[in-house]
Amino acid sequence: MAFGLLSLAVSAVLSLLIWSVLSSYLVTQRESMAVAEGELGRTVIEEGLVSRAGLVTAPLDGLPTTQSSASLCLVGGQWYSTSPRVPAASLPTALVDAVTSGQESTQRVELGGSLVLAVGVPLTPAHSGLFEVFPLTDLDQTLRTLSTALALGAAATALLGAALGRGASRLALRPLAELGSVAAAVAEGRLDARLQTDRDPDLGPLGASFNRAVAELEHRVEADSRFAADVSHELRTPLTTMLNSMQVIKNREASLPASVREPLDLLAEELERFRRLVVDLLEMARHDAGQGLVLEEVNLADLVRTAADHTAGRPVTEPAHPLMTRVDKRGLERVVANLVSNAELHGGGVLAVRLSRRGPIARIEVDDAGPGVPGEQRGRVFDRFSRGTAPSERAGLGLGLAIVQRHVALHGGSVAVEDRPGGGARFAVELPITDV
Repeated sequence: MAFGLLSLAVSAVLSLLIWSVLSSYLVTQRESMAVAEGELGRTVIEEGLVSRAGLVTAPLDGLPTTQSSASLCLVGGQWYSTSPRVPAASLPTALVDAVTSGQESTQRVELGGSLVLAVGVPLTPAHSGLFEVFPLTDLDQTLRTLSTALALGAAATALLGAALGRGASRLALRPLAELGSVAAAVAEGRLDARLQTDRDPDLGPLGASFNRAVAELEHRVEADSRFAADVSHELRTPLTTMLNSMQVIKNREASLPASVREPLDLLAEELERFRRLVVDLLEMARHDAGQGLVLEEVNLADLVRTAADHTAGRPVTEPAHPLMTRVDKRGLERVVANLVSNAELHGGGVLAVRLSRRGPIARIEVDDAGPGVPGEQRGRVFDRFSRGTAPSERAGLGLGLAIVQRHVALHGGSVAVEDRPGGGARFAVELPITDV
C-alpha cells in the first residue's frame, strides 16, 4: 500500500506538471500561429484597400485559406464578414476596443457552445481592424486525450508500484515469515525445527542464536523427560509393593480397630492418587520421548462405547453407526477415558458421550452436568498440571487433559471445550477419518 500510494502521488504530481507545461505550450503555439495568420491577413487587406480604392469585400474574400472559421473586418465604422454564422456582435467589446485603438489582441470566447480563439490586428486606416476566429475543438480534443493518457499512466504507475511493493515486501519479510513458521512449529512441540540461515546473510546471526536457543530447549526437555521417565519407572516397584500391601490390609479391614479404619481409607485414597500420578507421568514421558502411533483398524463406535461406559461405571454412550478407521487404539481409549473421568470428577458427572461423522471428520463429544469452563480458562485447561479454581478440583493431577491433547494431536486432530446447550461443558474431539 505504501509503495502504491507513493507511486500514485509521484505520478500524479508529474502528470499535473506535464499537463500544465504541455497545455500551456500548445495554447501558446496556437495563439502564436493565429496572430501570425492575422498579420498575414492584415497585409493582404491593406494592399487590397490601396489597389481597389477602399473596397474591402474583394480583399477579404481573397484572404489565404487558413484554419480560421471566419474573418471580419471593421473599416470606416462598417463591418464586413466572410461567414454569416459569426456576427460582429459576437466579438467581445474589449477585444474590438483594443484592436481599434491600435493594439494586437487575442481572446478566448465561447461561440455557439464551442470555445474559439478570436484574434484582432489593427489596420492602417484609423479605428479599423481585422478579426479572425479560430476554432479550438482540435486543441481541446488534444488536451483531453493528453489528460486521459496521463491519468491512465498515473493509475498504471500506482498499480505497478503496488505490485512492486508487494514483491519487495514479501522478499524483505520472507526471513521473518520463515522465522515465524519455525517459531510456531517450536511452540507446537516440534523442537527439532530449525531455521535455515545460509540463504540470507542478514538473518544469519539471528537465525544462529535462535537455533542455539531451540537446541538448548530441546536438550533440556529431553533431559526432563528422561528424568520423569526414570523417576516414574523407579517408583513403580515400591508403589506396587505398597499397593499390594494395602490390598492385604484392606482384605483384613474387618479385624482392625475402628480408630484405624479411617486413616487406612485416607492412605488407600492417597496411594491410588499416587498410582494415577505415576501412570500419567510415564504417559507424558513417552510422548516427550517421541513415541509414535501404533495404528490398527478399529470400529470407532465400539471403542468409544467400551471406554466411556467402563470408565463411568454405567451406560453413558448414545447409539452410533459403525465407523471403521485406523487409530492408535490404546491412545484413543485413553482419550475417551480421561475425558469421561474428568467429567465424573470435576464436571458434576457425565451426561452423554456421542460419536458422529461430519464428512472426513469423526467427532466425539463428552457432555457433563457441571458449571462449565469459563472462557478465560479454556485455553489453559489442556496445559500440564493445570487445575481449576473450584474446591472440587483440588484432587486433580492436572495431567489428564494434557494427555488427551497430546494423543489427539498425534492423530492429527483437535480438542476443544465448548458450552453445552442447557448448561455445563462439552469437550469435543475431532479426528480425521482414515478409510480402510
